[in-house]
Amino acid sequence: MIPGPRNLITDVPGLRVGNAEDHSLKSGCTVVTADQPFTASAHVMGGAPGTRETDLLAPDKSVSEIDALVLSGGSAFGLEAASGVVDALRATGRGYPVGRARVPIVPAAILFDLLNGGDKEWHQNPYPALGRTAFETASEDFVFGTAGAGTGALTAMLKGGLGSASLRLPDGTTVGALAAANPLGAVTTPGDRYFYAAPFEIDGEFGGLGPDPASGLGRDLTSRKHAAFFDRANTTIAVVATNAHLTKPQCHRVAVAAHDGIARACVPAHTPGDGDLVFALSTGKSAQTTPTQDISLIGHAASLCLSRAIARAVYEAMPAPGDLLPCWKDLNA
Repeated sequence: MIPGPRNLITDVPGLRVGNAEDHSLKSGCTVVTADQPFTASAHVMGGAPGTRETDLLAPDKSVSEIDALVLSGGSAFGLEAASGVVDALRATGRGYPVGRARVPIVPAAILFDLLNGGDKEWHQNPYPALGRTAFETASEDFVFGTAGAGTGALTAMLKGGLGSASLRLPDGTTVGALAAANPLGAVTTPGDRYFYAAPFEIDGEFGGLGPDPASGLGRDLTSRKHAAFFDRANTTIAVVATNAHLTKPQCHRVAVAAHDGIARACVPAHTPGDGDLVFALSTGKSAQTTPTQDISLIGHAASLCLSRAIARAVYEAMPAPGDLLPCWKDLNA
């Protein structure tokens, strides 16, 4: 398995990603969409999720395809980013047909970034406009690091962010991941230099330092973020994608497997104070579904991509006025 040409989730053919952010707000949102509806499911392993329309993605629910996915900052306020995307989709005639009406289906998940030093004294919720902008600017190439849903993200010790990565399987199938990394846990080992995801790094994509040579890791849970404010200002939310033809139940299994990537990159992960959620989508349109053994490989590749995406999010984060935590590059120049 090797990365795709962009090493982004948009190496999956047909996908586009758009970001919108407000740096004074220290927040933003990210939209994943395509020209055609796609199959998707989701799995939550955090204890404090914030979601919209994710019940529709359960394998037994009737909606088979959706139009876009939204990752957003802003806690509950950020769920309204999906409203902006719905409006933009409706304007283009997209949506689930119900008689003469069309209803765009846009599930969303949020992270908590309300206490990160940004100006949150708005008079009108900014997230619908951010969502619409992100959708309307979506493309195959996009900025990550301090961008989109990762603009105001914080890990336990360092500034978080938005990251992405991809892999191409031996049979030509592409798998990609996109993550907004704002976990309760740390993404780096004690000392802020080495990434927990280092064993999965490819071609120095987040610094090339290799794994921490220390042993006994995982016992030091020091957190600059926890010292600054309470322990529920967290969550890693992600999208994993493939061009393999997957059913909704198969997408659900890939989402479950992809959560291993969060656990490999964030220590601890899936805590009561995180809302960890992974969406999994398939753009595949072939008539033949994917065999079970291939689902295992796709899920494994998704977990590897997700670990790398989380590390890349922190590695690419950039400083901004009013930051509460340092960036990795500030400490490791």
